[in-house]
Amino acid sequence: MNPLRDTRDARLPRVAGPCAVVLFGVTGDLARKKIMPAIYDLANRGLLPPGFGLVGFARREWADEDFAQEVHDSVREHARTPFREEVWRQLSQGIRFVAGDLADPQAFDRLRETVHSLDAERGTLGNHAFYLSIPPGLFPTVVSQIQQAGLAKKPPGAWRRVVIEKPFGHNLASAEELDRVLADVFAPDEIFRIDHYLGKETVQNILAVRFANEMFEPLWNSRYVDNIQITQAEDIGIGGRAGYYDGIGAARDVIQNHLLQLLALTAMDEPLSFDPRQVRQEKEKVLAAVTVPRDIDLHTARGQYATGWQGGVPVFGYLEEPGIPADSTTETFAAIRVDIDNRRWAGVPFYLRTGKRLGRRVTEVAVVFKRAPHLPFASTSVQELSDNALVFRIQPDEGITLRFGSKVPGVSAMEVRDVTMDFQYGDSFVDTSPEAYERLILDVLLGDPPLFPQAREVDLSWRILDPVLDRWSESGRPATYASGGWGPASAYEMIARDGRTWRRP
Repeated sequence: MNPLRDTRDARLPRVAGPCAVVLFGVTGDLARKKIMPAIYDLANRGLLPPGFGLVGFARREWADEDFAQEVHDSVREHARTPFREEVWRQLSQGIRFVAGDLADPQAFDRLRETVHSLDAERGTLGNHAFYLSIPPGLFPTVVSQIQQAGLAKKPPGAWRRVVIEKPFGHNLASAEELDRVLADVFAPDEIFRIDHYLGKETVQNILAVRFANEMFEPLWNSRYVDNIQITQAEDIGIGGRAGYYDGIGAARDVIQNHLLQLLALTAMDEPLSFDPRQVRQEKEKVLAAVTVPRDIDLHTARGQYATGWQGGVPVFGYLEEPGIPADSTTETFAAIRVDIDNRRWAGVPFYLRTGKRLGRRVTEVAVVFKRAPHLPFASTSVQELSDNALVFRIQPDEGITLRFGSKVPGVSAMEVRDVTMDFQYGDSFVDTSPEAYERLILDVLLGDPPLFPQAREVDLSWRILDPVLDRWSESGRPATYASGGWGPASAYEMIARDGRTWRRP
């Protein structure tokens, strides 16, 4: 590359321009634990401009100072970076609050007056992002109110953006209806669907490892890969989220978005560039090629966690959790096998699983390679040797593990055993990884969309999952599994039918 073509220093961070964020759902856990602390952390890192405003909207009878105190408390408790008084003082000067009901047009008139006053007082220049941290059923109401109040209209040179959290619909039909609601008010490039997994450094590192290193990509196909296992496990139950979780379940909550996005990044072909359109096209091509085996009962598994012990503490079963109906059929564990019908991946099964109250909290993508076609050793020399694997650890110990066979030292006979090589972010880089919400919120303010699923990706994901959900709806109550284990027996039986076993993360 001619160095004169681009004089930007890649080490210099991109700073958002003047803008205001309107946050709906400010009293929820997501806003308090993730969104508001992430905004402070961005300010603390110098990535927000002096002309920045944060407007909260809720039914609470708060003044601006009351909301500022709520933000202050959430920042003190949950921010990643140290609290600095001078940063808070600058940020707090742009904090406003509007009290009102989401269905009240007059409240949105007051919101319009508030953001216009911020434009004049703080120099936010008419650039407004509307963050809908609210239940999906309220999206149509809020989007309609934004339109009717004239909040979606932008002056020349300014922008409007809307941010929505998963789930993006309940099935394909509802996702398409949500797309229509959003498209009536916002242009496609103004709609940002947050999938916080895509903001994690280690998720983005999948693409870096694949396409920046020649040693891996030649092996990234059905000739060398035996199977790929994508796991997201939690050691906690549903907590106080019964109202959200029941009726949603593990598959809708995690597989439809997080795990299928991880699959797309793992399986996609190399894009022509990292232009958002090019990356999106490759992800969509992979998702369009994903199929679920015809006999769904044999290649999927679901379960509910039962009363038991975890970490030496007695825990409730799902049906005993406060707010859960005694006859609920919502799954807290889900596993499915999918195939990708293209030249690269034909014959390679992808196993996706997620669950609550499992053995430990972990998210990983494991690429399991085929065994060598010929081992010139005595069988006793390699009896403990397992398949080679390259494992991307998404959380909590971010890094990469490579498992391969090596000779046991100090013995005369040739004995080969598994060994691992570990890369950990904390050991190799001085800077700590920012929280996913920091990266994603900054990308919203910059108008940079590569990490956000578009409508086509969402629809393709529902096309994959809908047949499984439809079949499960006919199958009665899920099996139970012991808290602290790794899911119901049907999950082990499912993968055993293919002659394989689950990894123990």
